[in-house]
Amino acid sequence: MKHRTFFWFILPTLSAMILFIALPIVSVFIQSLFVEHEQVLIVTESCGPFGCTPTTTIDAEATAQLREEKPLGRFNGLGTYFDRSHLAIAEIGEIWRSTSGIGHFLAEIMDLKFYAALVFTLTYTFVVTPLVLVFGMAIAVGVNNLPRAVRGLAIFISLLPFLVPTIVGSMILSWMVDGDGVIGATLQSIFNDPSLSIKASTPLMWIMLMVYGVWHTLPFSFITFYAGLQTVPQDTLEAARVDGASKWQTMISVVVPHLMPLVSFVTLMLLMDNFRVLEPLVSFQAEAHAQSLSTFIVSDLIEAGNPLYASAGATSILTIIGVAILLTPVLIRTWRDFNAKAH
Repeated sequence: MKHRTFFWFILPTLSAMILFIALPIVSVFIQSLFVEHEQVLIVTESCGPFGCTPTTTIDAEATAQLREEKPLGRFNGLGTYFDRSHLAIAEIGEIWRSTSGIGHFLAEIMDLKFYAALVFTLTYTFVVTPLVLVFGMAIAVGVNNLPRAVRGLAIFISLLPFLVPTIVGSMILSWMVDGDGVIGATLQSIFNDPSLSIKASTPLMWIMLMVYGVWHTLPFSFITFYAGLQTVPQDTLEAARVDGASKWQTMISVVVPHLMPLVSFVTLMLLMDNFRVLEPLVSFQAEAHAQSLSTFIVSDLIEAGNPLYASAGATSILTIIGVAILLTPVLIRTWRDFNAKAH
């Protein structure tokens, strides 16, 4: 394709990417560099027979004028990124100097809310993503080997979690794990502990959130891999059988290499989706036991009466950087595979 033809072909997509992706990110980054103006104060003295008493009041008119003149706020540079609510560079240095061991250091780090949210987000991402990949592949192979008469029904049942809206599905599971719910009451009966509550335990809450994450996103990987299985060359499969390869050897040596582009695609999508986990934590009301970077952003934006736009912007940029770091190895591998096939 000629360069000129390619340019006009790619121009609409490129324009949309700049308009709806690049510019909003730049806008968020700029907002993260500013913080709200300090209120203009007026100090007056009231003097009487026994001396003068200073009185401080807020100059509402001057404060409003200052905000009107500089609507972005007061320039703070990268200060928001390094403050205690985010990277907490100064606090980490102080903890490191006063720490008595690596365990104490990590425990102190977990008291910083940004790092606590980052740890949960990374744990959720690195647990849910591989489980969804493995289970999705296994279910796709299983359904593909079913008789045609029942295959349609099996596909429909496997897609049900994907048809339920995230907020609805998580709320249903939240009710089920209550003390009066099916799962909650069953666990209390099994362990003979009426006080056992999943929602009161941080480890159990984390496990429940990850189980829900696997259940809800599994249909995506299943249907993608199932579609890929329909494209596996039957001649190659037949040749493997003639050579005496077992089903497992055929799966590892023929099917999986054929599906590797889809594995890379599903991995990319899952990494991005899981790293911004939000709805399950909101629906389960898990704030006391688990916070993600996304809930961190939302809580800043709904701060009563004074939304923390700079803090939300800084967390958003740090989240984007985190997603980019996670995706880099997968993208590099995809690029190498592409170049190998091209040559």
